[in-house]
Amino acid sequence: MAIEMKVPTVGESISEVTIAQWLKKTGDFVQMDEIIAELESDKATFELTAESAGILTTFGNEGDSIEIGAKICEIEPKEAGEEKPKAASEASNSTPAKEATSTGAIVEMHVPTVGESINEVTISSWLKADGAMVALDDVIAEIESDKATFELTAEANGVLRIIAQEGATVEIGALICKIEETDAAPEAAKPAADSGSAKAATPASTSSSSSYAANHASPAAAKILSEKGMQSSDLQGTGVGGRITKEDAMNAEKMAKPAASTAKPASAPAEPQGDRSQRREKMTSLRKTISRRLVAVKNETAMLTTFNEVNMQPIMDLRKKYKDGFKEKYGVGLGFMSFFAKACCMALEEWPAVNATIDGEEIVYNNYCDISVAVSTPRGLVVPVVRNTEQLSFHQIEKEIINLATKARDGKLSIDEMTGGTFTITNGGVFGSMLSTPIINAPQSAILGMHNIVERPVAENGAVVIRPIMYVALSYDHRIVDGKESVSFLVRVKQLLEDPSRLLLGI
Repeated sequence: MAIEMKVPTVGESISEVTIAQWLKKTGDFVQMDEIIAELESDKATFELTAESAGILTTFGNEGDSIEIGAKICEIEPKEAGEEKPKAASEASNSTPAKEATSTGAIVEMHVPTVGESINEVTISSWLKADGAMVALDDVIAEIESDKATFELTAEANGVLRIIAQEGATVEIGALICKIEETDAAPEAAKPAADSGSAKAATPASTSSSSSYAANHASPAAAKILSEKGMQSSDLQGTGVGGRITKEDAMNAEKMAKPAASTAKPASAPAEPQGDRSQRREKMTSLRKTISRRLVAVKNETAMLTTFNEVNMQPIMDLRKKYKDGFKEKYGVGLGFMSFFAKACCMALEEWPAVNATIDGEEIVYNNYCDISVAVSTPRGLVVPVVRNTEQLSFHQIEKEIINLATKARDGKLSIDEMTGGTFTITNGGVFGSMLSTPIINAPQSAILGMHNIVERPVAENGAVVIRPIMYVALSYDHRIVDGKESVSFLVRVKQLLEDPSRLLLGI
């Protein structure tokens, strides 16, 4: 009996995941605990491992969104090599193909659960036509939610009868198609073809692999190609079925496009020169989610931003004096982020509303500081959390930030490492930002924005001097944080940073 594998729970707030990449395909023999797929949510990437040794049947294409708890694949328990004698006996059969005989059974297929918060999906495309013969685990359709895209695979061998049409929006659990079950899969004719010449077998195998996956980019690969200004048709995939993998996209060089003017007749000299083509791409589910959340924060919070400036000279002098000894002792560099994190923790203790959240009609005050640190990755901006930052020393903060940033860029962050922050720090200065108004990371009540350090003339003791100045911005939810609290918080952070000895003495 086949073992059903379902999408595992990966976090309280995660209701669906996206199939980033199948590392094994339908029909492959897999070992127990072997990695068969990579799943990703809008926060992290996870590996799916086989729950048994046997023959794999996948349900869903790369890029599809699947709800937590939905069936993603099946494994028919078998020993390695068990299928080979059967295949050999079929190849020796001189009959061109085994005719499929109806068993009279009707298999109803319903929209699978793809996440707690997802109650409907859209049928993006049918990959098999109505009335077509399908084999068990064939990918027959693509369905998408507002977060990701999923593949729908056949649950039996037989004739497909489509119920819901392309473009239709259907609820989770609704009937999407039926399969009139047969006792043989449509691929049963392939072994007979193998008994002929080897030359005849080669085109057949090529045709079977030229499926939907051919030259189709995985979500991660599509993002990289988009950044490079390339299309999936510009390169050949090396993944399963010709799919373009993340590695293919990373190794691809931008191909020079032929000048459009070379194909233009000489009678049109007035047309603009150069490449004026356009490229239209469907918005990814992850980008849709980010867009929806950002708009929700703007619409559902009374967000304001207050600004100040920090003289970074004392911190820079302290780092210059002790950076070598600090790294020699702790094995990590002394960065700016640890100073800002410690300063924020001290200020949050004095102004707890900045560290609070709204829960219904109640305000929840947190007596700890879980600082979320924004990290830029190839997939986009993620915000891992440094737990109990107020209890950590400078070197512990630096090590934890480096650890989380490395995991984020490698796509190895867990859901626990992404959730539960009470206050966020984002550093746009690393990209050259002079000033910005960061958006609150809901349900938190505030976020601190760091910016680039620029030498500017300032007045000190009646004289104009040049100092390295950073503008800092605090965006806050005015429903929780009053103007006095927000301004006082930022002034306290400024005071601590301009006199870092206060951080050590706690005053």
